[in-house]
Amino acid sequence: MTREFKSTPDLTALNARRRLLLAMAAGTLTGIATMLPVAAHAASVEESVVELQHDWEVIKYQTPAAEREARFEALAAKAHRVSESFAGRAEPLIWEGIIVASWAGEKGGLGALSLVKRAKALYESAIQIDGSALEGSAYASLGVLYYRVPGWPLGFGDKDKARELLQKALTLNSKGIDPNFFYGELLSETKQPTEALTFLERALQAPPRPGRQISDTGRREEIRVLIEKIKAR
Repeated sequence: MTREFKSTPDLTALNARRRLLLAMAAGTLTGIATMLPVAAHAASVEESVVELQHDWEVIKYQTPAAEREARFEALAAKAHRVSESFAGRAEPLIWEGIIVASWAGEKGGLGALSLVKRAKALYESAIQIDGSALEGSAYASLGVLYYRVPGWPLGFGDKDKARELLQKALTLNSKGIDPNFFYGELLSETKQPTEALTFLERALQAPPRPGRQISDTGRREEIRVLIEKIKAR
């Protein structure tokens, strides 16, 4: 009786082939892993800040009021990741502060105090790095907090400190729409209507900001409303 034998593959060759395939797979995965951080950090700090600006203005001026708090909360988390990605840069900190402060404004009440304190710390950190960044926006935004937040014992509000900060912002951006509007608003709140109108009219004459059409349109409407309110008194 003859026995029929099936051919058996060479185990040594099979093992070598497996090792080769595993090495190729590992190399591919390593390549992908190496590429991921590059893709994640491909955006520059300027591009990331522009994206935050756009997201913020869409929420503030084009989103229904009922949705704004939740959307600002989500955007604050995104802004924090940008700040961490570009540690040592003032611009992301400024925008994280603006977004957190806007979130606080939508939240309102005592529950917002922890958020405005967080925004305050972000602005102060930005000023320590570069107070002139974004044409002094950290000074202007911090000044807004000081005149809108309640004073002691509830908060840190201080209109004299607000005036000092906003005047500093105006030295860095004398024609800007925001510092002139904020200073006009402060003057209105401190019963100086004539002086307030001067700065509000100056804000209306501010040159348009490239890429900030939504913000400029919304801000100009806020300015007009305040001017009408002052004149109606």
